[in-house]
Amino acid sequence: MPPRTTRPTSATSASGASGASGASGASSTSGASSTSGTGGTARAELIADAALALLVERGMRGLTHRAVDERAGLPQGSTSNHARTRQALLEAAVRRHAEREMRVLTPDGMPAAMGGGAGPVDALALALHRYLTRHPDLLIARYELALEATRRPELRAFYDVTGGQFREPLVAMMTAAGSAEPERHALSLVAWCEGLMFACAAGSYHSAVPSLDELRRGFAELLRGMLGDAVPSAGDGTGPAG
Repeated sequence: MPPRTTRPTSATSASGASGASGASGASSTSGASSTSGTGGTARAELIADAALALLVERGMRGLTHRAVDERAGLPQGSTSNHARTRQALLEAAVRRHAEREMRVLTPDGMPAAMGGGAGPVDALALALHRYLTRHPDLLIARYELALEATRRPELRAFYDVTGGQFREPLVAMMTAAGSAEPERHALSLVAWCEGLMFACAAGSYHSAVPSLDELRRGFAELLRGMLGDAVPSAGDGTGPAG
């Protein structure tokens, strides 16, 4: 992803469903116009935020250039001027989603995720809890974009580039924690996080989001299975507040 590598940003979204702010460097010839200056950046963010909101409210079918103009309160044609094709609009949404997700998962005060001990457990639990309780709409938008990427090879390529920037710090975190197979363990951790996020955002647990302490215990159990006694038990309920 690369975020601040001492933070667990990628841990909870490393599946590649979205990307980091570095995704803007992904190659694209889809018809996105360049923006320069503070005003252009602000408008680009407004358009992308409106696109994400529409994905949550109406799904992929409700995402059109005209609908984005209306949702953003912009003159008709503004979105088309910024992103001339649907592919460009989708890439703008993926890029903006990655930027917002990065901020959610690397907030100030996050415990250090690198190294052993309780750091990775506390950091991962806090990041996931904040995502599930404060930003569930971001997850819905992510799933809409992920499913669309399965039907659009050109979006799939862009999507995968952005997602790779989340996986790398997670592998680095597992390496620093002493994992003998950091790539495999990172994948297992991603799968656990992704399953929990889907269950709580769109599945049968949407009304029963785990508490911070429950997430901490879950991560402790998972990481102890990978790393052994290097990971302390989280049964004492201590750790950073959400």
